[in-house]
Amino acid sequence: MIQLYSWRTPNGHKIQIMLEECSHAYTIHPVNIGKGEQFAPEFLKISPNNKIPAMVDEDGPGGRPIGLFESGAILMYLAGKTGMFMPYARADPRRYYAVLQWLMFQMAHIGPMLGQTHHFRMYAPEPVPYAIERYTKEAGRLYRVLAARLSESPWIGGDSYTIADMAIFPWIRSSSNQGQAIEEYPAVKRWFDAIAARPAVIRGLAALPSTPRAGPISAAEREVLFGAIQYARH
Repeated sequence: MIQLYSWRTPNGHKIQIMLEECSHAYTIHPVNIGKGEQFAPEFLKISPNNKIPAMVDEDGPGGRPIGLFESGAILMYLAGKTGMFMPYARADPRRYYAVLQWLMFQMAHIGPMLGQTHHFRMYAPEPVPYAIERYTKEAGRLYRVLAARLSESPWIGGDSYTIADMAIFPWIRSSSNQGQAIEEYPAVKRWFDAIAARPAVIRGLAALPSTPRAGPISAAEREVLFGAIQYARH
């Protein structure tokens, strides 16, 4: 059994989607990052960077438990364990590295840059015009990279649906928060709609369903996520 520690974020959703796509048994443990549950000593033993998602596979290599953090590493582990959604490196190295490079693109660019876009457009305590413009423009550039790729390929990693698609898709669900109109990128919209309609994706997103925020982020949540609590020693 896999024990998954997750929350209602793009990084959490990508692992929930992968587990549903693989039909792998798992138990999900909510880690409410707005309340600071990511700083619990038990969670830090699995995820020393105090970020979700994290995972413990009770039937890991050699039949022994293994704990993992970092969503990209977890996706690669699950692909290796199940033999699904990523080509084997030795059997098909070209396809393997095509998927790997786009997974790294998500980890290095889509996640960090769109995350900063969210922060300065939605969560910063006061508007910072330079940061809003800088990250909104960068979000647009990244969407154009995706559009160019998806204009020549049905899926991000090539001719089949892979963990690269699962990694990027949850971030595109918040396109309007990033100052982007997905309709302006027809190839991205075609790809997005195809993934959103997959039954396993619907189940994965519903494993910890998102709920509309009633209002702006609270002062207590801000302190946990972006303030002194985040930077205290744990």
